[in-house]
Amino acid sequence: MTTSADDLAEKYLQALRTGNVALAVSLFSDDGVVHSPLYGPQPAEDFYPALFADTSQANLVLKSVMSGTDSTGARTVSFWFHFDWRLPSGRAAPFDVVDVACLDADGQIRSLHIVYDTVDVRPAYEAEVGHRSWRSMPPAAP
Repeated sequence: MTTSADDLAEKYLQALRTGNVALAVSLFSDDGVVHSPLYGPQPAEDFYPALFADTSQANLVLKSVMSGTDSTGARTVSFWFHFDWRLPSGRAAPFDVVDVACLDADGQIRSLHIVYDTVDVRPAYEAEVGHRSWRSMPPAAP
């Protein structure tokens, strides 16, 4: 199922806009993992239901789609977009983001690294959900 970078970006952003868990997860390999600055590393099938439960609206503006290969030679596709994220209460938590997708041989996302500055988003998210986000949690005791 090799797909073009633009098609992958279009499907991915459509899943985010509509909160479509099935569409989002269908873009990933069976063992696909999302690395999020707020939610931490999670299997795609766990990440998207959590994200969409914390989203009342997602307005997205695509800025660029980039493709290449990583240091192992695996295909990568990156989506740079503005995410006007609305939390469950409707509170705005907007940010610009680059999602870097490392693909398997079939064009499925093996890992997705979400990259953005959380300085403004993290406090809004934590206030909304009532608990600390992944990176602000203290390390586990040895």
